[in-house]
Amino acid sequence: MDVIRKYFPELSSAQLSQFGLLHEVYTQWNDKINVISRKDIQSLYEHHVLHSLAIARFVSFLPGAKVMDLGTGGGIPGIPLAIYFPEARFHLVDSVGKKLRVVEAVCDACGIKNIFTFHCRAEEMKYQYDFIVTRAVAPLNNLLRWTKGKFLSRNRHAIANGLIALKGGNIEDEIAAARIPEVIKVPLVRYFSEDYYKEKVLVYVPAY
Repeated sequence: MDVIRKYFPELSSAQLSQFGLLHEVYTQWNDKINVISRKDIQSLYEHHVLHSLAIARFVSFLPGAKVMDLGTGGGIPGIPLAIYFPEARFHLVDSVGKKLRVVEAVCDACGIKNIFTFHCRAEEMKYQYDFIVTRAVAPLNNLLRWTKGKFLSRNRHAIANGLIALKGGNIEDEIAAARIPEVIKVPLVRYFSEDYYKEKVLVYVPAY
């Protein structure tokens, strides 16, 4: 939790309480349904929660914003973002139902009210969004194909509606293969000084 307080001192006591519960709940559920590497669960805040909140450094979701977390798994990055932006609306989507059981248990334990889960593939969703976020799910060309037509036409934020993907390593070949007309890459060392973030990148592709 210290690393979350370090970078986000503006968090309310209610938000800190919610973040503080995550380790206990994930640890309990991870023994039943493995959604976070067991060797990495002790680094939940530095490697998973903080990583998710890199998106909050890139864009501030407005009240009423509609956000899909594509391939959410156990709720990353959607759950940390929902705690940080309690007035935005999050749809957490995954094709593996048992993982969504973990998401729902975490939401119940932490009192998170702005998350709704969907057991399906992203391309089956009938809704449109301001932003679609994802972390380590698939190559960009797949993500763009799955999310085509899923964005609202009206832009309300400081940046245009679009896809925000948390990626690691060298992504130049992936970007080239996707043939993206416009892309922004943000090295996460710009936000966080921990060694874990040296090879981490946020990739933003505006809807087109």
